[in-house]
Amino acid sequence: MLALAAALVAGVLWAEKPVYKGQVKAEEVHARDGVGNFLKKIREGKKEIVVAYLGGSITAMNGWRNLTTEWLQKTYPNVKFKEVHAAIGGTGSNLGVFRLAHDALQYKPDLLFVEFATNDGSAQPEAIWRSMEGIVRQTWRKNATTDIIFTYTITHSMMGDYGKGLCPRAASAMEQLADHYGIPSIGFGPRVAAEVKAGRLVMNMKDAEKETAVPVETPARDKVISEKLAKEGKILFAKDGVHPAMPGHGFYLKSIIAGFEQMKDSKPVDHLNQLLNPFVPDNMIAAKMVPVHPEMLSGSWRKLPDNDGKMKAFSNRMGDIWYAGEPGDKLKFKFKGTCCMIYDLLGPDGGQLWVTVDGKRNKRPIPRFDSYCTYHRIATLNVFNGEDGIHEVEIEVDKDQPSRQSVAFRLKDPEGELSQPKYQGTKFWPAKIMLIGDLVM
Repeated sequence: MLALAAALVAGVLWAEKPVYKGQVKAEEVHARDGVGNFLKKIREGKKEIVVAYLGGSITAMNGWRNLTTEWLQKTYPNVKFKEVHAAIGGTGSNLGVFRLAHDALQYKPDLLFVEFATNDGSAQPEAIWRSMEGIVRQTWRKNATTDIIFTYTITHSMMGDYGKGLCPRAASAMEQLADHYGIPSIGFGPRVAAEVKAGRLVMNMKDAEKETAVPVETPARDKVISEKLAKEGKILFAKDGVHPAMPGHGFYLKSIIAGFEQMKDSKPVDHLNQLLNPFVPDNMIAAKMVPVHPEMLSGSWRKLPDNDGKMKAFSNRMGDIWYAGEPGDKLKFKFKGTCCMIYDLLGPDGGQLWVTVDGKRNKRPIPRFDSYCTYHRIATLNVFNGEDGIHEVEIEVDKDQPSRQSVAFRLKDPEGELSQPKYQGTKFWPAKIMLIGDLVM
């Protein structure tokens, strides 16, 4: 028990760095240890069963997530299911591991779906292992009876791999981690790829346009393409080849059902014992978010009121959001640890920031604006990654706003629109400090 306690605290006991073994065979279901704890709670008639979905935009949109909850409720009508929507579009496991406690674990899930194989597609296996293992170990440290399922979505760019019967790199890396912990996985790729190969499914709008000869500029192309495909007995999976239309999510649900069918005889597993043997020594079990405190702020700061549009849109994920917009406004704090980021917003009126760590200032300011900034969205500002120790951080709003030209191609009248108030400002909206470590007060 003492050894287990040490493993829970440090998350680094006895682990040697694994080697990525390359792409693995794509399977729709890999049951491993299954979901025995989850099924036991259902059999015992637990008053409320909580199912959380941690992932990116494919999970955030109405689709396989809510369809799965509805199927569970229909399949097990004697218990009540509560769905926890813990997905944020455009984000991967490297953010998921920091926000897990706030967005999912505080609701005490009995089952946690983790969907990051698409958004982790460009990450190295070693980075994926650190963050995904952090998610696993944080979950079981909080509640050892919570079962986890990894799910792997498919995009048009993955068709080559799935066409060969292989998982893409991110999913392959996750499979190695799943093998280590006995975590079941459900891959959506094999079923979708088989439908495409059989000629019953068209992966994206560009492929559909080729088949129907409907030009891109046709205003009613969606309707024309859908009607023509329907006559041919075909289904459009996703307009963009990434985010499925509802029929595409229907295929995902079929894979979920196939997974539960294979896992229906799962036995309960003591996940606490599985924490004795980490997969990588530098896993992110210690990742956390801490609030920004008023004493860290100097200048013209204020907290966004509850009726502010950004608070209404983002407070469920970010909590209190602070706002600075004047040159020289500063956020200052100390922490002891190895990693620090800021959980903030990007937006059309975002400014740029000077980041100084341990007296060393960035060579150039970091913009809180990018080519997608026709709207505000959640983002992270990288501050420090390095040796463990006490580090002093200062973040200062620059006097100049960043160039807005990167977003011009999205605008009908770039010159006119970029001169409007919407795109003017030097604003900064931090909500949380993301740490592997602790604040030093």
